[in-house]
Amino acid sequence: MPQLDPSNYAGQIFWLVISFVALYWVLVRLALPRIADVLEARQHKIDDDLDRAAAAKQEADKVLAAYDKRLAEGRDEAQGLLRQAAEEMAAEAAKRHESLAAKLAGEVKAAETRILEAKTAAVRSIGEVAAEVAQSAARRLIGIEVDGKTAGAAVEAAMRGSD
Repeated sequence: MPQLDPSNYAGQIFWLVISFVALYWVLVRLALPRIADVLEARQHKIDDDLDRAAAAKQEADKVLAAYDKRLAEGRDEAQGLLRQAAEEMAAEAAKRHESLAAKLAGEVKAAETRILEAKTAAVRSIGEVAAEVAQSAARRLIGIEVDGKTAGAAVEAAMRGSD
């Protein structure tokens, strides 16, 4: 085998060095710059994507803050409206309560007046009824006829005596 012959080593080493230098030159001049350009473009794209993502995150944070602020304002407004409605309903209920209380007080007073009038009329008629009962009792039990004035006077005397 001629490759293993030591007399050919010098020529083989020479061509080996030439081949490696040529390969190194090709790699340094052609392949490595292209690889570096690709890596640089990829890094530039990644940096741009990160910058856009950061900008989008900032915009999303602004939108979220505005949303939260508007949501809080909406809640405050709704609570204010609910509070106002509750106050209005309480005022209306108090007004109706006062109106109903006044109406019921008037009706109670009118009923008391009617009851007092009925009681007075009943007390007056008790005397008349008692006089008629006394006349009828005297006629049926004793057999004598008593006039209305005498029976009324007797009933009044009996009623005054019981008071």
